[in-house]
Amino acid sequence: MPILTNKKRIFLCAPHMSGNEQKYMNDAFQTNWIAPLGPNVDAFEKEIATHVGARAGVAVSSGTAAIHLALTLLGVSPGDTVFCSSLTFVASANPILYQGAEPVFIDSEPETWNMSPHALQKALQAAAEKGKLPKAVIVVNLYGQSAKMDEIVALCNQYEVPLIEDAAESLGSHYKGKASGTFGKFGIYSFNGNKIITTSGGGMLISQDEAAIERGRFLSAQAKDPALHYEHSVMGFNYRMSNILAGIGRGQLEVLQQRIHQKRAIYELYKQQLSDLPGVQFHPELAETFSNRWLSVLTLNPAETTVSVLQVIEALASENIEARPVWKPLHLQPLFKESSYFSHEPHTSVSEQLFQNGICLPSGTSMTEEEQLRVIGTIRELLTVSRPALISGSLTYQT
Repeated sequence: MPILTNKKRIFLCAPHMSGNEQKYMNDAFQTNWIAPLGPNVDAFEKEIATHVGARAGVAVSSGTAAIHLALTLLGVSPGDTVFCSSLTFVASANPILYQGAEPVFIDSEPETWNMSPHALQKALQAAAEKGKLPKAVIVVNLYGQSAKMDEIVALCNQYEVPLIEDAAESLGSHYKGKASGTFGKFGIYSFNGNKIITTSGGGMLISQDEAAIERGRFLSAQAKDPALHYEHSVMGFNYRMSNILAGIGRGQLEVLQQRIHQKRAIYELYKQQLSDLPGVQFHPELAETFSNRWLSVLTLNPAETTVSVLQVIEALASENIEARPVWKPLHLQPLFKESSYFSHEPHTSVSEQLFQNGICLPSGTSMTEEEQLRVIGTIRELLTVSRPALISGSLTYQT
């Protein structure tokens, strides 16, 4: 839809620099550590691992690369199956294809919007009956909210299937006091430009298994054997993070708690000022969990409002405001049209309902209160016959 206003652009989730990043980047330049290794990389790996309570981590070029390494380390190969959340970005599942394996998609459940333990149980039981259990389960923590990890971990343990926790969107979130990303054999984080902290582009693979991470580090650096010349016995990848980008990450990590505080304040103001509108509901936060609220997401109940997701997105676009639908489930993607899918309940696909009815709202921490009220005002104007006065509220940012 064409933009009909000259108002300043409000992005969905733009990078937000703290100013601390420049120090670490300057150190890299002054010491000439420009390669994909160096002091910033080493320190960033240790700092992230310490922050989340993991024993080790390896910094790589993307979250996708981290998932690919995890699958490689687990020995996933052609003919294997890997179970994966359906309601997620394609990057969660593409590495399954890299390995020549077959993805099987698992529906969401309504309390977290993440992998349904009920659907996972059905899928594991069916696989066990066929004598072909998956080589791994990839569970995704959507928009910062942890999945029902107790149930999912118990099922994976029962069937002895390794768990990979895709925490690309949930760094800083917790489930029952334990850091998101630390529940499986491997956890992954993304530092893409839109994430809660960024390295421009990058990711990290973490684990309590230090030997596995060391093997991942070896594979991520072209699998060069220890020799004076270039010797290679196995296939490796060019996945290492640069020392400059790791410097950006170190500066960003210093303000992670501030960013989480800001994200949650943005969510609370949206919820405060939009929840009274007919059909509007927000992404819930499961009891005993703490979400970083990476993106604030609402749904429109079609039984209570005639306004569609597309109409809201178009109304915001006309005001130069970026918003997007919830992820299109992977089992609906043309790329995966032949893949199996297990729904939450018979004839009930929660992920499809969320895709049809969900909207991701601007959630960048550099967004001002005035800009957020502009978003709120546009939505209220569309969803009400006459635009009521906005409830007073303010964003409180930590300093």
